[in-house]
Amino acid sequence: MIFKKSTQMFGIWIAALLFFGKSPAAGEEVCYERVGCFKDGLPWTGTFSRQFAGLPWSPEKINTRFLLYTRQNPKVHQEVSAVNYLTIQASHFATDKITRINIPGWKSDGKWQQVMCNKKFGYSASKVHLIGHSLGAHLAGEAGSRTPGLGRITGLDPAGPYFHDTPNEVRLDPSDANFVDVIHTNAVRLFFELGAGTINACGHLDFYPNGGKHMPGCEDLITPLFKFDLNIYKEEVFSFFDCNHARSHRFYAESILNPDAFIAYPCTSYESFKAGNCFHCPKGGCPTMGHFADRFHLKKMKPNRLYYFLNTGTLSPFARWRHKLSVKLDGNSVTQGSVFLRVGGMTGKTGEFEFVSGTLKPGMTYTDLIDADINVGNITSIEFIWKEYSFEHSQSKLGAEMVIDISGKYGYKSAFCSQNIVGPNIAQILKPC
Repeated sequence: MIFKKSTQMFGIWIAALLFFGKSPAAGEEVCYERVGCFKDGLPWTGTFSRQFAGLPWSPEKINTRFLLYTRQNPKVHQEVSAVNYLTIQASHFATDKITRINIPGWKSDGKWQQVMCNKKFGYSASKVHLIGHSLGAHLAGEAGSRTPGLGRITGLDPAGPYFHDTPNEVRLDPSDANFVDVIHTNAVRLFFELGAGTINACGHLDFYPNGGKHMPGCEDLITPLFKFDLNIYKEEVFSFFDCNHARSHRFYAESILNPDAFIAYPCTSYESFKAGNCFHCPKGGCPTMGHFADRFHLKKMKPNRLYYFLNTGTLSPFARWRHKLSVKLDGNSVTQGSVFLRVGGMTGKTGEFEFVSGTLKPGMTYTDLIDADINVGNITSIEFIWKEYSFEHSQSKLGAEMVIDISGKYGYKSAFCSQNIVGPNIAQILKPC
C-alpha cells in the first residue's frame, strides 16, 4: 500500500516552520492534539546552521491529506483521515500489508510518487516505511522520532540548507527508525558548490551514487552564461538543481522493478572507489541502493564507518554492473589505437565500449574497471576489436591472448582466450579457457 501525502502540507509546513515562522521568543512551545508538542529553542534555533526558526501551524490549518493507493485502486486514490476512522474502514487499507508513505520535499509537485505505485486497527509501526525527498526526508525523521519501533525510513537526498551539521534531533538520523537508508545525489553546500542535499551521513546505510555530489547527465552552469540571457540562465539554474536533487527519487523508482540493480560497494571515499580499492564486494556482500536496501544484513557499525558508492548511467535506465577486466595483448607490432570490448552472458550482451587507448603494445596486460549497461549474468563470450589511429593502410595485427573478467558482486573470475590476431576493425571472438 502506498500513501501519498499532500504536497501542500509539506511545502507550507516546512516554509512556515523553517523560514517564515514567527516566534515571540526562543524557547517557546506549542502543542497540538494527536501530534504532540514542538519547541523553537535549542537545538532548533540559535545554532550556526539555524539562526532563526518558528513554531508550526496547527494540523487543521495545514490540512494534511492522506491519499491511499493499493493494487485494488492503483490509479485513483482513496482519501483517508486519521480523525475519521470510518474512511479507513471503507478503504482498501489492509493491516497485513506494509504501508509506504511518500513524502515530497518543499515545492515538489509530487509527480514522482505516482511511478511507485493505525493504532486503532492494531497495526504495528514496524510495518510502516516512510519515503521522504529533500525536506520530506527530515520530516520523516521527525515522525520516526515520535513513533517508537517505526520500520523504515528512506531519505532521498535529504535537504542540506538549514540542516548541515545540526544535532540529530533536528535532522534525519539512524535512531528515527529500525532501518534508515539514504541516497545522496546533491550532497554539497548551497553557497559553495550549488547543492541542495545534506553533506551529513544520516542513515544506517548512506549511498553515494557517482560520488553523491553532481550526477552525470545534469547540465553544468557555466555554458549557459555565454548565452547572455538572464531568463534562460535562471531556467538553467533551476534545471540544474532539480536534476541533481531529483535523481535520488528517479534511482529509487527504477530500483523497485530491478531488485538486483544498483549494487553499492563499501568504501571510505569516492576517490578510493574509483581507484578500484574497494572492488569486489566483501565477504558479507554488498547492499543494493533503493527499494531493496533492507535485504542487506546490517552489522554493528564501526566507529570509522563506511559509505556505499556506485556509478550510474547518464540517462534511464540508470543501473550499471561493475566488472574488472584484464586484457593481455598479442600482435605483430606496437601501434597507436583503441581497444573495444563487448561482453556477452546468459542474460544479455553489453554494447561496444572503449577499454584502452593510446600505445598498444603486444605482451602488455591492460586492466580497468568498467560499469556495464546491462546485467549479463554468467559470462559466456567476449568480443575484441581494435581501431587504428592512422588512416594509412597498416600491416599491424593485434588480438587478445587472454581476457580475465571479475564480477563485482561475487568476485567470480572468468577467463577467455584466443590464438588469433586480426587487423583493425575486425572482430575477434574469445572462448572460455
